[in-house]
Amino acid sequence: MSALIDLSYIAASILFIYGLKALSSPATARKGNLISAVGMLIAVVATLFDKHIIGYQWILAGVLIGTAIGAIAAMRVPMTSMPEFVALFNGFGGIASLIVGWAEYERNLPSWTQGVPHGGDTPIAFTATAIYLAVLIGGVTFTGSMVAYLKLSERISGKPFLFGGQQIVNGVLLLAVLGCGIAYAVAPADTYWLFMLAIALSFVLGVMATIPIGGADMPVVISLLNSYSGLAACAAGFIILNTVLIVSGSLVGASGIILTMIMCKAMNRSLGNVLFSGFGSVTAKKSGAAAQGEAKALSPEDAYYVLEAAQSVVFVPGYGMAVAQAQHVVRELGEALHKNGAEVNYAIHPVAGRMPGHMNVLLAEANVPYEQLVEMDAINPMMDSVDVAIVIGANDVVNPAARQDESSPIYGMPIIDVDKARSVFILKRSMASGFAGIDNPLFFAENARMVFGDAKATVQSLLAQFKEN
Repeated sequence: MSALIDLSYIAASILFIYGLKALSSPATARKGNLISAVGMLIAVVATLFDKHIIGYQWILAGVLIGTAIGAIAAMRVPMTSMPEFVALFNGFGGIASLIVGWAEYERNLPSWTQGVPHGGDTPIAFTATAIYLAVLIGGVTFTGSMVAYLKLSERISGKPFLFGGQQIVNGVLLLAVLGCGIAYAVAPADTYWLFMLAIALSFVLGVMATIPIGGADMPVVISLLNSYSGLAACAAGFIILNTVLIVSGSLVGASGIILTMIMCKAMNRSLGNVLFSGFGSVTAKKSGAAAQGEAKALSPEDAYYVLEAAQSVVFVPGYGMAVAQAQHVVRELGEALHKNGAEVNYAIHPVAGRMPGHMNVLLAEANVPYEQLVEMDAINPMMDSVDVAIVIGANDVVNPAARQDESSPIYGMPIIDVDKARSVFILKRSMASGFAGIDNPLFFAENARMVFGDAKATVQSLLAQFKEN
């Protein structure tokens, strides 16, 4: 049975790796998700045959409760709420690892008091260190994810929360956590109070590490917290010596870190700048030249005549499209333009929205053809030949100040060059700046027109014009 379990873990690990590879393309992402789910099913079933399980009643109860919660959430949570939903998942993964670490500490404590490892030859210091890492990373992930959830769901302000000496406080917290960890690992049987203190400090550190981060940086935060949850799971795997947990946790941790660095590169900022700069705060907003000029408004009826004659149209979606839940009518307008003879594409910026791949998820849910989703680096060389670029709720990722204004906080950030298109339609409720709080000179460009109103209602109006004519 032990050999069969090990073989099952190997098979599950292979499916995880193959599924993760398939997730790299929108065309194969669903298949990759299914393959990974099958791998997890194999791992779970194999684990249920482990000889160390002494009762299945609590496992069955957890399966039933978890299935009910998951099914209800999957049916009721809209796709526009995916960022905060992902933040919750990360948080629950972190607290699960913390609980595993805490339970194993309690289980090992009697034997450690006698100076011997529990149930094997694994050194006490190794097991104690793994437990501490699972608890520490799990605690930071849980409270950090809860703060991210509250910010994304707008239950608290999405703006950075800063105060004097904040980085010093965070540094002291980190040193305290490391100090507790060293003292605990040296004598885990005699430092129970330090272990409990570390749990409390990890919760505080998670909050303090997340509150200075603004909503504009949430894609980076989500991918980083996802990485944390994987690392916590990996540490839990070392605690209970479970191979498949170590492999899956490592995959999640590594892929999360890689994605985090991709997000940072897409903003031309370091991870330290994202975590500690308070981007989007009042102080940050004061830098950068104020955009000046006169914005030119356009009605949906007049915009229709321009679109009706266009041969190439590029949609640039942003968080505003998610808020307006306009992805389905955007796809319908794209189909109408395509039937009218226009080439239609959707330009995707890596950090558009509030989580990695946010726009891809929404457009995929609306059944936009995968071949029409074009990454920033591929669409920019084509932009000067585009007749109309339609910006739907995006702001910072199309802000020309990133190229033109060296004093701007986003200077050097790669953007989608919509200002190079022949015409630009900007769908917004008002002239307000984006989530980063930075003025956008695109609003006043000669080739730009503001189409004010709810994005969904505006697109519906444009679509009605095509259907009537």
